[in-house]
Amino acid sequence: MIAIDWGSSSLRAFRLDRKGQIVDSRRSDQGLLNANGRFAEVLEALIHHWDDALVVMAGMVGSRQGWREVPYVQAPAGLHEIAAGMQQLNDAAIERELWLVPGLRCVDVHGIPDVMRGEETQLCALLPLLGPGTHRVVLPGTHSKHAHVVDGRIERFSTFMTGELFAVLRQHSLLGRMMVEAPDDAAAFAEGVALAGRQGSLLHQLFSVRTRALFDQLQPAQLASYLSGLLIGSELQDIDAEGGPLHVMAADGLADAYVSALALLGRPATRHAEDSVAQGLYLLARARELPM
Repeated sequence: MIAIDWGSSSLRAFRLDRKGQIVDSRRSDQGLLNANGRFAEVLEALIHHWDDALVVMAGMVGSRQGWREVPYVQAPAGLHEIAAGMQQLNDAAIERELWLVPGLRCVDVHGIPDVMRGEETQLCALLPLLGPGTHRVVLPGTHSKHAHVVDGRIERFSTFMTGELFAVLRQHSLLGRMMVEAPDDAAAFAEGVALAGRQGSLLHQLFSVRTRALFDQLQPAQLASYLSGLLIGSELQDIDAEGGPLHVMAADGLADAYVSALALLGRPATRHAEDSVAQGLYLLARARELPM
């Protein structure tokens, strides 16, 4: 089968054997923002040299702005509920069996809705590894997700705009104008995390990026790391000290930052590889009993 991770800015394809092992992979910058609605053309151009009939896709390709919108599945949900929400896609321009994975939705205690689309597939790969009981899974990114997993089912989750806020402040604010390109600074990052852990408003704490630079407490090369620590530290305040083991699923650099921040806050976490989408799609295809 062919597993597709199709997001807003990138497209990744994985060819899997019958045991779910990756035997080949391709990637493209033809995410939704660049595909211009030419979904069948873009997909076939990437995978035309593979003769597999089954193609299972996850990510924003199944959103309202994607190839076809697939309704969200209501949490709590596990592998089989998500698989049941998958929808077949028929397109005369491509002679393959196409399936789209749904996203998840939930409602918090205040009645505010939350959604994920793509991260549920990463979680599907992790669920069999977690075992019984309660687990908290952090999926860092532009919009970070904190998932509460109980006995192999995603009970609820929360979204944090940490990555996007960092980019906006770094590129379009007074704070960003004071920064210079530099390697990550672990000490400055730790100071940001520590400040976020104290009582006080994040909106006030953010201004310390400017004032600490003004009074030479931080150098321009340290400011981005300090800001990152502030934002990640603030995000992680939402995680209770109790409530089951913590897990972080992210690419190496981002995983390093989150695991380090959690350790500074006295909350050790287990790391898991980010590149689990292909395995999640394989497990969903099996749960849906699709011919592979």
